[in-house]
Amino acid sequence: MLGFQMPDNSKPDTQHTTHNTQHPFPLPCVIFAGGKSSRMGSDKSLLPFGGYPTLAQFQFERLQHLFSRVYISAKSAEKFDFTAEVIEDPQNAKVFAPTAGFTGAFQTLDTDRIFVLSVDTPFVGEAEISALLAVDSPQLDAVIARTSTGGHPMCGVYHRSLLSEFESMLKTDNHRLGMLLKNSRTRFVDFEDETKFANLNHPHEYEAALKKINRHSF
Repeated sequence: MLGFQMPDNSKPDTQHTTHNTQHPFPLPCVIFAGGKSSRMGSDKSLLPFGGYPTLAQFQFERLQHLFSRVYISAKSAEKFDFTAEVIEDPQNAKVFAPTAGFTGAFQTLDTDRIFVLSVDTPFVGEAEISALLAVDSPQLDAVIARTSTGGHPMCGVYHRSLLSEFESMLKTDNHRLGMLLKNSRTRFVDFEDETKFANLNHPHEYEAALKKINRHSF
């Protein structure tokens, strides 16, 4: 449901992987912003960031320069006060879990694949996205970023071939993305720079990200 809210494992050379932003990546990007943010203590998607009133708007605006279409996955479009296409979770999905977002995205969008990124991962950039898309193929179910600390399931490409699995997981209250990826045709792409995939789960991580974004232009 769309809501409209108004105001082979590889290690890429991300230093030299480029993409012409005049021709955006030809697939939809879905920003996942439907979590509970329990560790942050407040809805992290609504925290100010990078010169924007909210982290969600920061992510939405910057990713629009890279993708043909950008959507936000959330429980409700009402919490956002900027113009965006919001894919709301299925009405019967009461849980705050990515499985609800994946199910809603593939049920709503007419596309065979989507690029997904968590709203609280603001430093993944064009080079990382390009490296992930470069190894994708129709024979795969997913292409996922990985660093020395492990995989990053909320940063990568997912194919429609997984929709039935997501629907089943949602129905049975099983939200183990890692297990799904292990049992699917998944390609992991290894990256050396851990900081690009930093998640803002706790207040101290958010404060550190604010200092970083104020020092750099993204």
